[in-house]
Amino acid sequence: MEEDTAHSETVSEMYADFLSNLVIGGLTDEAIHIAKKNFVDAGGLCIAARGQDYMQQVLASCQGQGPCTAIGHRNSLGAADAALINGVAIHGEDFDDTLEGAPIRVGAMVIPAVLAEAEQSGLSGERALLGIAAGLESVCRLNHVAAGHMHRAGFHPVGVIGALGAAAGAGVALGLERDRLAAAFGIAASFSSGIIEYLTDGAWTKRLHPGWAAQSGLKAARIAATGFFAPRTVFDGKHNFFKAFAPTASPEYAHLTERLGTDWYMTRIVFKPYACGTMIHPYIDCARKLAKRVESSDAIESIVCDTGEGLVHRLWEPLADKHAPPSGYAAKFSMPFCMALGFFENDAGLAQFSDEKASDSRYVEFASKISYRIDPENEYPRNYSGHMEVLLKSGEVIALSQPHMRGGMREPLTYREIVEKFHSNAKRGGWSERLGGRFIDFCENLESAPDLGGLREFQK
Repeated sequence: MEEDTAHSETVSEMYADFLSNLVIGGLTDEAIHIAKKNFVDAGGLCIAARGQDYMQQVLASCQGQGPCTAIGHRNSLGAADAALINGVAIHGEDFDDTLEGAPIRVGAMVIPAVLAEAEQSGLSGERALLGIAAGLESVCRLNHVAAGHMHRAGFHPVGVIGALGAAAGAGVALGLERDRLAAAFGIAASFSSGIIEYLTDGAWTKRLHPGWAAQSGLKAARIAATGFFAPRTVFDGKHNFFKAFAPTASPEYAHLTERLGTDWYMTRIVFKPYACGTMIHPYIDCARKLAKRVESSDAIESIVCDTGEGLVHRLWEPLADKHAPPSGYAAKFSMPFCMALGFFENDAGLAQFSDEKASDSRYVEFASKISYRIDPENEYPRNYSGHMEVLLKSGEVIALSQPHMRGGMREPLTYREIVEKFHSNAKRGGWSERLGGRFIDFCENLESAPDLGGLREFQK
């Protein structure tokens, strides 16, 4: 979509016009409910991760104090550092939300940016809630424009798209007008970053991407508010954002210009029952079903899984490495090993992804029996499904399928299940159920808060 935009409205300006006119009354009840659910889920993940080594290491990089809260940490921080810490914590254990149909995490980039902006600027809870909803919607729409192509180029959409979504959330919370929101996109696009080389050995850099995106988007909105000159053609110019980060795509800009305010993409956000790559979940369910069909893993000769081609380079290959991941964190991105956990543990939560289990010979042996074949009819990314053909040593063949992701749009987690997940995660991080209950109350009544001073109660 390269055209003369000198005298016409650009894509970023059209989308910014929608954002600048958003009001709480213009959100659907479902959109508000999803924003609050995401806040609850994110808070539990912040607490669950707070004692981990990587969190302490990132926290040690922060400089000085400020007015903003890193949930679960005692010291107040500057806005950028608080956004960084909360973003890393929400995504750190790979248990946060995702977007079905165009996979990306959503809340981990937006919520930290909006909370930090609201605290440092003394904004009301209503402004914060509006900013969260705007940011979530923006991540979802932006990631549909060139879905899948950023991964192919070696980029992690969480860090790339995430900076733009965080800018939208912080900018709307601040009440920026159209041209300043469009400028925020232009600035955030230059801040976007994040490569997927972490897949090689399970390195921790993936954990940094949402936190860096959150602080980048926050800073982009604040710079834009000063009147800074930024490219209004950031999405549709000659050297635009999508050409840089998704060069194989033919961008579908309609996602940023059509059915705005009537079709809420954020309703496609789903919440995870397992603490690993979302596309793996249906295969874990197949493995759990298999455990009920056989007496032991010794009865299994081999397992072949039908899979979508888009999953192979991240979750299946190199296959030998995926059979024996070097750590519990690396195991989160291994199709075979996650299936081994499902088979032996009947779960794949935070407790399952330990370094000890990653080195357990039973799990490695089971994972090594698993291979894949590409199914050209696989629905990914429109739908996440699992398909497994098991050859037993007796010669019997068992076929197992999971038609969709549990927790996804076809079988969503209930709000009660989200709350139970929150309490489980908060307990893991050392919070009492009473303190957790107060945090949930804060989230549920966010729009009534005169400011976000109440967050300071959760600096513990």
